[in-house]
Amino acid sequence: MRRAVGLLGGGVIGGGWAARFLLQGFDVRLYDPDPEAERKMGEMLANARRALTSLSAVPLPPEGTVTMVATPAEAARGVELVQESAPERVELKQALLAEVCAAAAPEVLIASSTSGLRPTLLAEGMANPGRFLVAHPFNPVYLLPLVELCAGERTAPAAMERARALYGSLGMAPLVVRKEIDGFVADRMLEALWREALWLVNDGIASVEEVDDAIRLGAGLRWASMGTFLTYRIAGGEAGMRHFMAQFGPALQWPWTRLTDVPELTDELLDTIVAQSDEQAGGRSARELEQVRDDCLVSVLQALRARDIGAGAVLARHERALAAAEPARVIDAGDDLSQQLSLHTARVEAGWVDYNGHAHESRYLQVFGDASDALFTYLGIDAASLAGGSYFTVESHLSHLREALLDDRLSVTTQILGVDPRRLHVFHSLWREGDGALLATAEQLFVHVDTVARRAAPAAPDVLARVERIKAAHDALPRPQRAGRSIGIPGA
Repeated sequence: MRRAVGLLGGGVIGGGWAARFLLQGFDVRLYDPDPEAERKMGEMLANARRALTSLSAVPLPPEGTVTMVATPAEAARGVELVQESAPERVELKQALLAEVCAAAAPEVLIASSTSGLRPTLLAEGMANPGRFLVAHPFNPVYLLPLVELCAGERTAPAAMERARALYGSLGMAPLVVRKEIDGFVADRMLEALWREALWLVNDGIASVEEVDDAIRLGAGLRWASMGTFLTYRIAGGEAGMRHFMAQFGPALQWPWTRLTDVPELTDELLDTIVAQSDEQAGGRSARELEQVRDDCLVSVLQALRARDIGAGAVLARHERALAAAEPARVIDAGDDLSQQLSLHTARVEAGWVDYNGHAHESRYLQVFGDASDALFTYLGIDAASLAGGSYFTVESHLSHLREALLDDRLSVTTQILGVDPRRLHVFHSLWREGDGALLATAEQLFVHVDTVARRAAPAAPDVLARVERIKAAHDALPRPQRAGRSIGIPGA
């Protein structure tokens, strides 16, 4: 039976929660009195689906379903968690949470997405506050992994542990706030930065775009991998943090910042900010800007994943969990082998693109290599059986026919052309999904190797039987036009 959650509110945060839960295989029961809530959530889900299918080559679980409900109590039925994401008004949140608490089964967790209100305050009207906590996410919820978990005075430790496990299963990184505090951890730091940004614009020192440039072209790039304290530790050189604090600590006494003061949001300041922000947006709609943001986040997350650091490490861990939950595809007696095998898909990531604006030629070989690995898995050669041997590449002939561009979705088909006890001859074709263009082909010869003795050896009888079964079926297919081609200039 599929897992399910109830959501109160389908705005920017609630809609982001809906997208994350749905795309991680949960069913969603959504309550929102806004008559446009379903449309807005659907548009956000489309953006999320676009981003997450680009983010990872690991398939997502089967997508959940969303049911719009008429009352908060209905959202709490048949679910394991109710996530409240209503506007930041104490009385509104308290009323919603109390109603849900009265309707939900005793084992249902209840969480608020509040960005700063203490859970003890929000739980005042709840009959069973032991299962209530704050789970504060960050926008876009479906991409950013951080979720701050904060317990109230009467939150049960078991509820916190259950929440940590649940949000972790969504590919998130739960940060448990050690003490209940207004604003939690991240927003307290962001509030300080926001105050300074407003003063810089108010005093005419910088425009809104220049303030943004100061972050995205400088410290923001460091923060993505290093955070705050590790950044400053590195700034201390070989002597580390103590040296940094000794050198720059006294500067904290200088009157640079205005953290205890806030500029008055006069009509003049507001008009300035709005006009400059409109100019910065360049006529792009909110949904278009969300897509730009998501595309950039996907690229940063993928780069961090390659280094297994920060949010990239969270992504890699979740991908491993998804891959482990999805059994590897192995040949089955009922498989239809009358067509070329379709065993591997990929996407052209930002790191694949070279100065010409298309995928570097080495990435074609990478995709074909991954397709060969998928073929070996299909033949029953998995990590556990590698000690008995596997196929090693001895010759490849690639033909590059068309360019593969950023974000292109790719699929590979495979035909077995020949086999004997020690050798395997295959032909791969690389296609672009959407227009069906043939981008490249690869003809490859493999030799089966005893991985212990490190020399050629016959394949195991069961593996060889599977290959021969596929080969017999593929003999009825037309031979690929480019198979057996040699390289050369005619007449040269």
